[in-house]
Amino acid sequence: MVIDSQAVKNTCNASVETKGFCANIATNGIKRHLAVDTLGFPFFSHCTKANVSDDQGLIEMLSNNIDYFKFKPVNIPKITILVDNGYQPKQLEEQLKTVYPQIMNKIRFKLSPKPSPEQKQPSGKTGFVPVQTRWIIERTNSWMERCKSLVKNFERTLAHATTKINLCFVRLMLQRLATG
Repeated sequence: MVIDSQAVKNTCNASVETKGFCANIATNGIKRHLAVDTLGFPFFSHCTKANVSDDQGLIEMLSNNIDYFKFKPVNIPKITILVDNGYQPKQLEEQLKTVYPQIMNKIRFKLSPKPSPEQKQPSGKTGFVPVQTRWIIERTNSWMERCKSLVKNFERTLAHATTKINLCFVRLMLQRLATG
């Protein structure tokens, strides 16, 4: 499972309850938290105000879907959740244990590798170099942005914004089934 968040600007008709300011990206709007599988298809989605930290948004998203983890048998391998350097796995583990004490028997967090300048040099690359495992979630975000209504947040509530994301992925998966 790969998890990331994306800040999106609000439009003028978005409500005050959905407005927050993300200082990292200088965006006034919402933040979409998304968990996808290794093919880029969604497991969970959750929308928060943009000023909510990535860690807190992840905690909320997993808490809303805690039954998925409660009913997962312990005797199968742990689910590896790949996160980027914007998350603090130790703090996430502590907070999730308060929600569901046995969750760390079923999941583990792994920080995605970030290539060092020494690793980039032999290939002649500088600046931003996409990490293959992280590219899955970035590709999913670009699929989502193909839905014109998701380029900005037009919704008045965070629940409606989350539902709009889910509808976008239902449409995407139906298209894939129809062509396959």
